[in-house]
Amino acid sequence: MTIFPPKGKSTGTAIIVFPGGGYRAVVVTLEGTEICNWITSKGITCVLSKYRVPGSNHHWDAECKCHITPDVPRALQDAQRTIRMVRSKARELRVDPQKIGVMGFSAGGYLGAQTSNIVKPAYDPVDEIDRISSRPDFAILFFPGHLCRSGDTLDPGIQVTGKTPPTFLLQAWDDPVNKICNSTVYARALDAAGVPAEVHLFATGGHAFGLRRDRSPDMIWPSLVENWLKDIEILH
Repeated sequence: MTIFPPKGKSTGTAIIVFPGGGYRAVVVTLEGTEICNWITSKGITCVLSKYRVPGSNHHWDAECKCHITPDVPRALQDAQRTIRMVRSKARELRVDPQKIGVMGFSAGGYLGAQTSNIVKPAYDPVDEIDRISSRPDFAILFFPGHLCRSGDTLDPGIQVTGKTPPTFLLQAWDDPVNKICNSTVYARALDAAGVPAEVHLFATGGHAFGLRRDRSPDMIWPSLVENWLKDIEILH
């Protein structure tokens, strides 16, 4: 965990960032520190999570050309623990414990969906912190992976309910890594459960966009996210 304090007046909100990297790496610049720089400019505390890889969750195995799921979901363990730790330190961080969200990119987007729906601890309790809820108060998922399974169905391990937090989804139709159905099947599940969601599907943009390019969606998503956070009354 790396804490980036808000710039200027604090809004009392915190966002935990889960970068992507296909569970083989954690892209801490394009989908981490650069994102935190934008987040903190909005008066939001940013927490960058460097979760364990490789093979720490679903990952692509080149030999069998298939996705492998290890017995120990280390990435999910780290994600749950991070949310709990941030919530336990809310007073020190000057953060509202009910305004702690997650922002995930690609593999990190899947982690965001997991933490939104899997509240059963993925590890044995370590201390009193593990009594605290690991469910985020809102989720922002960029081009998530692993959600769409055979027949355009949702990963059976993700059980969306009315307790799933409000979610923002954004992806490009021409994404060559994660099919667009990863966002659409999850959006349908959110809608069926009555969970507030905002979905943006761009015609072009590819995969792993951040804030570097001077064209959409790189230049457009920040304002969309900020407006959405205001709509759900996380920001004012």
